[in-house]
Amino acid sequence: MTNLYYILILLCFSLVSCKKEIKDTEQVYDAYHRLSNIGWKSKKINHYINTINYTATEVPIAYYILKDQGSNDLKKVDSIYNVHKRERVLEIEFHHDEEKDLLLGEFTNRSYEEAVKYMAFAIQKDFTIVTSSNDTISCAGVQFERNFKVAPFKRALLYFGNINPDDQIQLIYTDELFGNGIIKFKFKETPIKL
Repeated sequence: MTNLYYILILLCFSLVSCKKEIKDTEQVYDAYHRLSNIGWKSKKINHYINTINYTATEVPIAYYILKDQGSNDLKKVDSIYNVHKRERVLEIEFHHDEEKDLLLGEFTNRSYEEAVKYMAFAIQKDFTIVTSSNDTISCAGVQFERNFKVAPFKRALLYFGNINPDDQIQLIYTDELFGNGIIKFKFKETPIKL
């Protein structure tokens, strides 16, 4: 009789613990499904003006979250994504066609030090986004990636907030650094997944 009692308790314990594991698996699957439907394609647009390639790339915010958090805890990644889904991060890259350093005075009409300071601090005011719902969003922050003349390009990360995740965007750059006027990067609709 006591053996039957122990077997019954063990069976109940096994059923309860298995049920919880199924629930966790379902939550992880739901988080993975939501994250995979975001779209993982980076959108890249290039303009070539006066020997300078201007390349703007929109990378999904989920990429940066997964890069930072890893994919071990998808529920955590999903909750972080839900907090930040109205933000956009864009990379802007400047590259001379002969791989010259673009921060030299011949391109910027500034000293090298002033050009570096401009890239690090003042270039933020040169960028705005116009959304498909006709909102104009100013750049909230810029991070200039210094490469100390190792790479033949200059790159900055641009941060924008309060953008509807479903809106298409157009990045507008008023080029005060190189003097090439207004440059527009229209990011079109994400291609349909097959």
